[in-house]
Amino acid sequence: MGKQTPLYETHVTAGAKVVDFGGWDMPLHYGSQMKEHEMVRTSSGIFDVSHMTIVDLTGERVADFLRYLLANNIDRLKQQGKALYTCMLKEDGGVIDDLIVYFVNPNFYRMVVNASTREKDLAWIEKHAKDFTVDVNERDDLAMVAVQGPEAREIVHKVIGDKQDKVSELGQFFMAMFDDNWAIARTGYTGEDGYEIMLPADQAAAFWDDCVKAGTNPIGLGARDTLRLEAGMNLYGSDMDESTSPLESALGWTIAWEPEERDFIGRKALEKQKSEGVKQKLVGLLLEEKGVLRNHQTVLVDGLDAGEITSGSFAPTLGKAIAFARVPANIGDRAKVDIRGKHVDVKVVRPPFVRNGKAVI
Repeated sequence: MGKQTPLYETHVTAGAKVVDFGGWDMPLHYGSQMKEHEMVRTSSGIFDVSHMTIVDLTGERVADFLRYLLANNIDRLKQQGKALYTCMLKEDGGVIDDLIVYFVNPNFYRMVVNASTREKDLAWIEKHAKDFTVDVNERDDLAMVAVQGPEAREIVHKVIGDKQDKVSELGQFFMAMFDDNWAIARTGYTGEDGYEIMLPADQAAAFWDDCVKAGTNPIGLGARDTLRLEAGMNLYGSDMDESTSPLESALGWTIAWEPEERDFIGRKALEKQKSEGVKQKLVGLLLEEKGVLRNHQTVLVDGLDAGEITSGSFAPTLGKAIAFARVPANIGDRAKVDIRGKHVDVKVVRPPFVRNGKAVI
């Protein structure tokens, strides 16, 4: 048996198919992954993301610390509650993790990192925080729930009481924090609007039940994966890891090169890679005929192995198979994929595949 979130019994009672995910017992689906995917695209769904790791960073030099730790520049966070997506890198430019950091005040930032990388992330953060006298506090007293979809915000507003006034004014990629250990962010991992709610663990089940009663639908990890893939969002451990840089993972936009004098971990390696020319890149693939694209299938160009699929699945919104693949940087707009020995034509595209519930390719 793996680790369990505060919502584990809620999932079991709802009839979820529970699977191991990075050492956690998590719901894969509640009956139909396809229907759950469609619910998020057309109405709303609620996800348990309590396996994610919430870390509070405080201290007089916390901003200096994050300028050094992260590839993106936290100086972009000028308004209270603003969020920033970034990567945390090794010295050689490899991705330790991708994460979101929130600006609470000049001496307080909140970070949310991936579940599968928790131990190495915390070790890396704590190692470098010592030089800046920054306090690192893992918030294992909190749970995290996401409500996503066209109707998600309306449903959350119905159940959060007097928090609604502050939350309803949130812009995209902003977080509102409250004195009772609640924090509600207009962020997500589906390509749809909605919220991610951080709240005391002992209140998570009641909040979940209130949202379901208000009209949202429980959603498992299966639909979460197809939703994020359609939306063009990377998955750590599949689409990037310590062996790949942001420049090789379609995440060059998360690197803040300016100001030039800002020294962050991995900068020198990235500058060298950029100047020499990036040899590989992450692209989207669209299978226009029948079939399914899967992780680790070989991508071929001119009959030769050119790369492999890092994430692949059937895309319910498109009715076709899609994938991310790491391939030569000079690849054209067509390639082939080896599916059980058959070389099948695919179109090379730039993600996302779906935006605001509509196909964009």
